[in-house]
Order: sequence, then C-alpha cells, then structure tokens
Amino acid sequence: MRLADIAAQAKVSEATVSRVLNGRAGVAAATRHKVLAALDVLGYERPVRLRRKSNGLVGLLIPELTNPIFPAFAQVIEQALAGHGYTPVLCTQTPGGATEDELVEQLEARGVTGIVFLSGLHADASADPSRYRELAARGVPFVLINGYHEQINAPFVSPDDRAAATMAVRHLAELGHRRVGLAIGPTRYVPSRRKAEGFTAALAELFGVADAEPYIQRTLFTVEGGAAAAQALLDRGCTGIVCGSDPMALGAIRAVRQRGLRVPEDVSVIGFDDSPLIPFTDPPLTTVRQPVRAMATAAVGALLEAVAGHPVAHTEFVFQPELVVRASTAPAPPAP
Repeated sequence: MRLADIAAQAKVSEATVSRVLNGRAGVAAATRHKVLAALDVLGYERPVRLRRKSNGLVGLLIPELTNPIFPAFAQVIEQALAGHGYTPVLCTQTPGGATEDELVEQLEARGVTGIVFLSGLHADASADPSRYRELAARGVPFVLINGYHEQINAPFVSPDDRAAATMAVRHLAELGHRRVGLAIGPTRYVPSRRKAEGFTAALAELFGVADAEPYIQRTLFTVEGGAAAAQALLDRGCTGIVCGSDPMALGAIRAVRQRGLRVPEDVSVIGFDDSPLIPFTDPPLTTVRQPVRAMATAAVGALLEAVAGHPVAHTEFVFQPELVVRASTAPAPPAP
C-alpha cells in the first residue's frame, strides 16, 4: 500500500492519509470518506479498525443461476443491501441440493436480519403457504418477489405479467400476425397464470379468439422447454410466438430453425425478462423487460421498513414492464 497513490486518488496530502489510516483525530468526516473511498477504488484492504461494521445479515434466496435474470436481480439487491450497511447472503437452490425450507433454516441459525425470496415457493400456488406464516411468527421480516399469494401476510413485488403478455401480442398484431402462440410455464406458477390470462384477453380483443387454450403450450422455463413448446405451436400454424422467459425464446428460435424456417422472416419470437446478454443473441431478441432495478430497490426498501418495525403488510407493488423491440420480430409472412 503506497500512501502517495492513495493521496493522489483522494486529492489530499500523504500526512492526511496517514492520520486516517492510523485512526487519528483532526480529519474532517468528508476528507476521511474520500481517503476510504480511494482505498476501495485502488483495491486496497481497509485496516481492520476502519472497516464498516455490518448492520446484519440478509438472506437472498433464488431458484437458480443458469437463467441470467436471477443473477441480475441478485446483483442489484446485494448492492442495495450493502449500501444500507447489510451483508447479503446468497442462497441458490440446485437440483438435489438444499430446499427452500432448509436454506431458510440455515439462515435463521445464523441470525439473519431478514430474507428476500425471489421466485420461490410463494409463486407456486400448489405449495403450502403456512411456511411463510410460521416464518413471520418467528419474527423474521421478509419480502417476496415474482409471485403472489392471498394467504401470505407480507409485501410482494411483481411485474405486471398480464400487461406483459398483452403488449407482446399487440406488437405482433400490429405487424400483421394473426395466429399467435404462447410458450409458458406450468399453471401452478402465479406469473405463468397471469401471463396466460393476459394472452387470452389479448387474443379475444385483437383476433376475436374465444378459446385461446389451443395456442398455449405449458412447459419448462428452459431452452429445451421453449423448443418443445414452439414445435407444437408451429404445428398449429403460428407465425408469432410469445415466450415466458428469454431462455424459452432462444429455444423457440432453435426450433424454428430446425424446421428450416427463419426468424423473423417466417416466424417472430418474443421473450420475457431482457436479461443482460439478450441484446447480443442471433437475432437480437425482442423481449418484454422486467424493471429489475426498480423492483429490487422496492423489495429492499420494503424489507428494511419491516426490519425497522414499520412493516408493509400484504401489499403487492406491481411494476410496469417495457416492450423492447429488436430484430426477432418482423411483419407477418404472406399467407400461403
């Protein structure tokens, strides 16, 4: 560690840097912060006596890391927690690994201040909601992202899934598509159910379709799931496919190409999430963007309100998604 480098970065004298590092008095708070910030920027470890004490641990439970939308949420949530002096603890569920209940038990054993659940069992209508009531009874504040349950007395943060599906179908309708399909996850998941409701309403409004079920394929939120759903929708003559996630959309594009068809000239595909690498796919994917930063910030804010003793009970904060048009959608091909 060179005092001269730190002094240059902080724009103070080496003597001032020395006083800060040795914990001596006589340095203004603003100047002290500049020196500490210079240490961070230059990659130096802060002396133990100067390290900021954590306000506590906060658990963040996410279902996986393979879908890039979850790391995107995790990064913003961890930044927000750290900015308030909390230490985030990331817990990821993996096949054959610890369950959500087991991870919660481990976090409680470590005395966590609160927990953020992202796309957890709260989003599964078939799961028993009593686990969350019991968690609240044990005095652990928590907030739930992407999913809603009437019987869980806690703050929820969600995108408007119905609006997301509607704007995707409307975009395809404006491009002249008349046969549009939906690739979505199982009905038991609240986001899937809401997207299907928005899709059904849009087909009725825009195309006069009384029964949308033949154009809905329920599958897994994976590349393989999207490919399988797209195969079935192509068999129904769909020229536009709306997907419940970006990985599903990439699978749909793969299925279209396996048929010898082109995206977007023959079939248009729309994803959901707008995770970080999606603008660089081939073709760049049209998708419905989740407002990740706004949702994550609101979730952390609601959690910290509960930690402070001012819980926002059983409220759902619903955020508007945004259609991001890229190169995977185009005017419908001429009718055969």
